[in-house]
Formats: sequence, C-alpha cells, structure tokens
Amino acid sequence: MSATRRQILVGSGALGAGLSIAFTGALSELFAGTAAAQDVGHEGYGPLVPDPKGLLDLPKGFRYRVLSREGDPLRSGEGSVPSNHDGMTALPGHGGRVHLVRNHENRPTAAHPVPTVEGLTYDPAGKGGCTALTLDSRNKVLSERVAIAGTAVNCAGGPTPWHTWLTCEETEDKAGTNGYSKDHGFIFEVDASDPRRTGAVPLTAMGRFQHEAIAVDPRRGIVYETEDAFLKPFGLFYRFLPEKPLGGVGSLRAGGRLQAMRVPGVTDLSSIRTTGAVFDGIEWVDVPDPLAAETPVRLQDFGPKGITHAQKLEGCYWGGRCVYFVSSFARGSDGSAADHFGQIWRYDPQQRRLTLVVRFGPDTDVQLPGESPDNICLAPSGGLMVCEDGNGAQHVFGVTRTGEVYAMARGRQNIGTPEAPEWGEFAGVTFSPDGGTMYVNCYTPGTTFAVTGPWRR
Repeated sequence: MSATRRQILVGSGALGAGLSIAFTGALSELFAGTAAAQDVGHEGYGPLVPDPKGLLDLPKGFRYRVLSREGDPLRSGEGSVPSNHDGMTALPGHGGRVHLVRNHENRPTAAHPVPTVEGLTYDPAGKGGCTALTLDSRNKVLSERVAIAGTAVNCAGGPTPWHTWLTCEETEDKAGTNGYSKDHGFIFEVDASDPRRTGAVPLTAMGRFQHEAIAVDPRRGIVYETEDAFLKPFGLFYRFLPEKPLGGVGSLRAGGRLQAMRVPGVTDLSSIRTTGAVFDGIEWVDVPDPLAAETPVRLQDFGPKGITHAQKLEGCYWGGRCVYFVSSFARGSDGSAADHFGQIWRYDPQQRRLTLVVRFGPDTDVQLPGESPDNICLAPSGGLMVCEDGNGAQHVFGVTRTGEVYAMARGRQNIGTPEAPEWGEFAGVTFSPDGGTMYVNCYTPGTTFAVTGPWRR
C-alpha cells in the first residue's frame, strides 16, 4: 500500500471518490436501525484538517480528547497504562456515566504489561488483559483500573445484552509455552462496573482457539465467534448455544454447545467474488473437541463434508436481526482460494442464509483506501465506521449506506522515522450509548481518544 498515494488522497479530500465498495439491499435493514434518519454525503464530513498537535486529524467541527496513553500511571495506582490498545466497548453507567472496557493485545514482550491484581489475574505469566475507564457525561475520566489480568493477546471481543464485555484471547498457546502456567485461547467475561464480580474465569465451553470477536443475538442469546487465523488452515465462523441464554452476568459459565458454520459447496469464503451472492441452507456442525486438547479446532474432523474456512476473520457485530462478520483480507499466496481486500458477510439465523454484502477494494487498484477492514461498528449518522489495518497511513473510514467511503480520522503519531514514516493502526472503534462520542484506540503508541462533533447533522 502506497503511503504517498494515501497522503495525496487525504490532502485533496478525494477519499471515497474513486473507491468502489459494493453494497446490496441486505444492509438496508441494518442501517434502518441506526439512530439518525439521514446518511452523511459521499464526502462524509469534509476533508481532514491537519492536527497541530500531531496526534489525530479530523474533519472541521470535530474535536478530540486524549483519555489515556500507554506508560502513564493508571489512576487506580495499580501500575502503568498497558500497551497495545485494541478492541473496546462503551457501556452505559449510572447518571450518564460511560464505562469503557479496553483490550490490551499484549504478548510476553509487551513494554507495559497489564498489572497483576489479586482476584483479577488468570495466569501471572500472561501480559494481556483489559482496563476499564469510567467517564462522566463530558468524557472526563473519573477512574481507570485493571479489569482483568494474566490473559494473553486480548484482541477484540464484544458486548453482551446485559452490559458486560467478552474479551477474546487471540492465541492457542498451552501451559509451558512462553512461560505460561495455564492454557490460553479462551473468552473471559468482564464487568466494567465491578470487575471482581466476574473475576478471571475462562469460558471454556466457548472453545479454545485464536479468538477475535463475538456478537450476541439479543433475542436468542446465541453467541457468534470469529477466529483470526492468518495462515492455512484458516479460521472458522462459530456459534455458541448457551445452556442459559440471556441469563445475565456469569451465565455463560454454565456451558453450552460450540458449533462451526458449514456453507454447502463452499470450502473457502474467499472464493466468492460477487457482492450479493446468497447461500441458503447454512449448516452448523458440532465441534468435536472445543478445548483443542490434541488438535486445533480448525484442523479437527468435521465429517466427510468438511467445514468452511476463511482467512483473517475479525470484526463481528449484531444489527437488526442478523449477525455480520468481517474477513479482513485473503491472499492466494497464503493459501486462500482467491485474493480480496476485505469482505463483510451477513448471516440471517431465521432464514439460515449467508450473504456477501460488502466487498472492499477494487481488483484494479490496490492503492485506493479501504484495504483490510478490522474492528467495525455502526455509526449514529448511518452506515459504518471501519478501522483500517493495512499499510501506509492509517484511517478510521466511514462507509455510507450507499457504499461511499470517506475518511473520518487519520493517525498522525509517527512510530517510524522521518525518512520512513509508519503509523499505528486504529482499533476498538465504538460509540457512547447516546451516540454523541466516538471512542477509538491507536494501537501503537497505545492511545485512547474521545471524538465529539456534529455526528447527527
């Protein structure tokens, strides 16, 4: 990806003018449920204005506040703000307060690990986990503390209907690897308002694999899970059928059944090139060994029909009556059936129907923006906000309901050199419960922003 090309597009305000992203009517139901009745125009909120502080470029009329930066002291006094800010959610609190729960995708070499706290630590050798920030109605930070520690490579996750956060470990390391004393690759529930209520208990029935994100069906309580496997064999798309669906805090510990999605006649989702392609009769197959005691789940025997794989399954969210999930990219050189620069899929549980609703990046010009969508969320102005995880300049892109792309934010923190600049990816984009603030992380250097402005204009 050409950084120079990106900089030219940002400076000229031309983002979105040349990028073809195909949408279908399958998104109309999703977008109809957003807070605003009107969509922003194809130019979004206008060109990005260079930030004199060199942190975050935004359109005119928008402003940001830095809520937290890695290495600074946690307000709780428990240690330093951890590194590698990743997935995040904003949950409602009392009196207009907002609870932000933030993942830290820390490996053993992390510069600032999540501090271990008694009663909140799963494995003392794990450097990842979550921190929780409580904000007032004006985004002033009231508290900041460890919410779970001793986990590993906490990438993304998802909120529950009962206002907790499910944080996902993107690793399959077992005890004895990297100094770990316990197996990793699990999902953990985090209560931001009272972390000790949930503790550090792995939800083992939900599987042990390279978790990325989850989405909960608010009517049935089914939890959908993505697996971010970069190299072949690629990951699977899962659903978890809880014994106590919608049972509230701690209910997922009761167990349930883990199943993987099979698309009849399709072994690799990257082979589907046509936006709007529909597959009926989706099947769900029980996972033989969810704990992957001997064999990783994606390598297990799912019977003579096999199972459906996809490279880089990442973002996952619920909208309307369907679940949406992201394949960040696919490369034939890695073993995928075909190349693409990002897909968004829609699964309708009632119809047992899977549809390819968005396909990022034209095959003819890979230098245009829109490569490698990662974390993703609904925007109150209509459409989506997408964290790009590609090369060169890093953006949060908006995508309108008509399929136009516009730049919402650009990171300005150079982690390279003046001669060879690099920028940390964005992650964890989410909105406050009232839709008035966009929260987003810069992964490196770990920085959490609150962005306010005319979202509903």
